[in-house]
Amino acid sequence: MSIERLETGARMSRIVKHNGTVYLCGQVCSDAEQNITEQTQTMLDKVEVLLEQAGSSKKHMLSATIYVKSMEYFADMNAVWDAWVPEGYAPARACVEAKMARDALLVEISVVAALK
Repeated sequence: MSIERLETGARMSRIVKHNGTVYLCGQVCSDAEQNITEQTQTMLDKVEVLLEQAGSSKKHMLSATIYVKSMEYFADMNAVWDAWVPEGYAPARACVEAKMARDALLVEISVVAALK
């Protein structure tokens, strides 16, 4: 059994690979001063980069858990999500309302994917 951890710090690893599966740590936006649309897009851009770095891709996502600060952002977040996920490759997904680590954050995602 091998576990590979990438970009590991004292608190967490950004990527963990185990038995052909990639686990990403929670990802947030690049600029928390932006609206939900921009926060969602930059968050997903970061996910895409990490998946590629890990040897995976959007088409290999198995599950996604999305945390939104308020369900008032649900429709706008989904519009960005729907445009980002390749047609026919939607992962299993949960979306919940949650208190964020910083007040300005509106959305966070955690992704599990298969290796290519």
